[in-house]
Amino acid sequence: MTLPQTMRFIEVAEPGGPESMTVSQGPLPTLREGEVLIHVAAAGVNRPDVQQRKGLYPPPPGASPHLGLEVAGEVVAVGPGVTTPIGEKVCALANGGGYAEYCAVPATQCLPWPKGYDAVRAAALPENFFTVWANMFDIGRLSAGESVLIHGGSSGIGTTAIQLAKAFGARVYVTAGSAEKCAACVKLGADAAINYTEADFAVSIKELTSGAGVDVVLDLVGGPYAQQNLRCLAMDGRLVLIAFLGGPKVDKFDLTTVMTRRLTITGSTMRPRTAAQKGAIAQELLTKAWPKLEDGSVAPVIHATFPLAEAPAAHALMESSAHIGKIMLTV
Repeated sequence: MTLPQTMRFIEVAEPGGPESMTVSQGPLPTLREGEVLIHVAAAGVNRPDVQQRKGLYPPPPGASPHLGLEVAGEVVAVGPGVTTPIGEKVCALANGGGYAEYCAVPATQCLPWPKGYDAVRAAALPENFFTVWANMFDIGRLSAGESVLIHGGSSGIGTTAIQLAKAFGARVYVTAGSAEKCAACVKLGADAAINYTEADFAVSIKELTSGAGVDVVLDLVGGPYAQQNLRCLAMDGRLVLIAFLGGPKVDKFDLTTVMTRRLTITGSTMRPRTAAQKGAIAQELLTKAWPKLEDGSVAPVIHATFPLAEAPAAHALMESSAHIGKIMLTV
């Protein structure tokens, strides 16, 4: 197919609020070795996009300076060394540039659409599934018969983590900020949901587990939850940090619990990882998580969908925290 010379994309001329995003016209990405060009049909909105828009999360060296970390669409061109067929429908974890009509992505970071999926549902998968799999299972070592506490249970990350943890045989506890969100988490499979505006979640976890605590805590809040998270963990428990929505600093931190319970405190970021590292996660997802998507035992939860030009409204909704699940853009 003949590709156009230019494309529409969302530009952030200066860091700021949602209104700082505008639809612009510019050249298509230039493909490098190992990359594919995707004609984007849908893209996901994620917290890192909001942070980047504010100027608080610069893209890594070599990545697109534009917003967007997950897309779904059709492969329309391939770079040197790529064997992906033209015309294949893929979803992909992008290094940036997903809020656009075309996006260049390393081929290793692409996955096929699960059977029966459309572009919006496929685009809702990569960021959350890569993040949850790498942190909850690979780093956190959650296994069948163990228990996990997932903070932000109604977020895109949370709704994904609940379903994957249950699908692989874990007991699941979550925190959320309202009765409606707690109910949604339980409906997705959580064994119990704690409204953190009404209860001390560390006390609740002790009660729910008869004093034993949980094996893994998946935390996206950060500093304000640090000490409570340690109180939630069982012997040999693992605290896995994936974001700092409440800030990265800790005022008080008693390490005694870490020593006496042999705890592990760890965490990771996804975006700076190499294409090979992300590709390894993609292959795990393809063999272990994609069958769960195709048999319906796991599915993305989509709260709202906006046209590309309404990206500011999508970001405003994200920042309101009124959503349950994913916020998507159609391109």
